[in-house]
Amino acid sequence: MIYWDISPEIFSLGPFSIRWYGLLFALSFIVGFQIMKWIFAKEKKSENDLNDLVMYMIVGTVAGARLGHCLFYNPSYYLSHPLEILQIWHGGLASHGAAIGIILALYYYSKKHKDQAYLWIFDRVVITVALSGFFIRMGNLFNSEIIGIPTDVPWSFIFESVDRYPRHPAQLYEAIAYLIIFISLFYYYKSKDGKTKDGFIFGIFLVSIFMFRFFVEFIKEDQTYFEKDLPLNMGQLLSIPLIIAGIVLIIRASRFKTAEKTH
Repeated sequence: MIYWDISPEIFSLGPFSIRWYGLLFALSFIVGFQIMKWIFAKEKKSENDLNDLVMYMIVGTVAGARLGHCLFYNPSYYLSHPLEILQIWHGGLASHGAAIGIILALYYYSKKHKDQAYLWIFDRVVITVALSGFFIRMGNLFNSEIIGIPTDVPWSFIFESVDRYPRHPAQLYEAIAYLIIFISLFYYYKSKDGKTKDGFIFGIFLVSIFMFRFFVEFIKEDQTYFEKDLPLNMGQLLSIPLIIAGIVLIIRASRFKTAEKTH
């Protein structure tokens, strides 16, 4: 059993504070940028294209994840307190919202960059997105949020700021899973020397991430009151169409004997 009583703040100076969540969220973009820089250099894409992609990704990820959390999980509160939607440093990002935001952002990016096919971009970007999921869930752990249900397993956590019940460290489960998925996708991409079938990596990402998310939700506390009356919670309901989309992409990619041309 682990007693978790770590402050979400690293340090503060008056009204200004640095929080673990914000630091890890920023770190996810910094590390992700370096990985994408390596991928773009390997595939002879320009640095200007990369910088453009990063801007689309930041806007799509942050806006989608934050709006997804506010509108999927607690719409009545945030619609009556709209300014709090902007306070992302306090936590509250939804991976399903981020997925929607990224899909839209990359759609517009591909429209601007005709030499980069939509699925080709996704196959590269989702490698870093999986790693970002690891950093964000670690941020949730430091915030003592998105906790699991009570349990008696030896590795249970007691979140001192929540209650005195031993609980599943659901955030840690997800963080570890996302890190493993990142390593697997990156290894696959590298082993194929970038010559992958368009949509295959994206499909594997969707199925693995959201299949795990679907099952881990069974040992997580509901995040909103209305979920208690549902046979499946909001996270599970939102995961199902993304899993189906991933399966479709994998089947589609399997029909091609070689990687599709992207430029």
